[in-house]
Amino acid sequence: MRHILSALVMNQPGVLAHISGMMASRAFNIDSLAVGPTENPDFSRMTFVVNGGDRVLDQVRKQLEKIVTVVQVVDYMNEDYVERDLMLIKVHTASSEVRSQLKELVDIFRARIVDVGNEQLMIEISGQEKKIEAFIDAVRPFGILEMARTGRIALARKANMSAEVAVGDPTHASDLTEQQA
Repeated sequence: MRHILSALVMNQPGVLAHISGMMASRAFNIDSLAVGPTENPDFSRMTFVVNGGDRVLDQVRKQLEKIVTVVQVVDYMNEDYVERDLMLIKVHTASSEVRSQLKELVDIFRARIVDVGNEQLMIEISGQEKKIEAFIDAVRPFGILEMARTGRIALARKANMSAEVAVGDPTHASDLTEQQA
């Protein structure tokens, strides 16, 4: 079973290395990982996709929660959430007919052509993983030259994680930094 976990972490050097090292040392495989800043400059959000049963998920959560720089961990399994994946894909275009066919696919999948070369198109597409996979399957016959994906990101529809970490809360980043000193 696939689980999407989101961890609000302190925005400081070494956090990603520490967390990925912990996951590797305990043989947890990360299917997807996306990291980026949040609306609060003190925090970054890490979104993981991991495979395994409830026992594996429970172990991953407990290990993440033990790390001092991890402020909060949320499992989206029982949440109402929105998820997206972003991909850039370069596809071979041998003729104007092929370009036309690819343009139709781009429109159907609500993607965008972001670069045009002599014999290739670069296409940007975002959406749920199954949409991205379906687009890959649809353009594969034309010849995929190269592709890059971001990994999955997700946000719960309920109150935001960062707002739950209020100033004065012992898990707030500045308070944690003071406690560590």
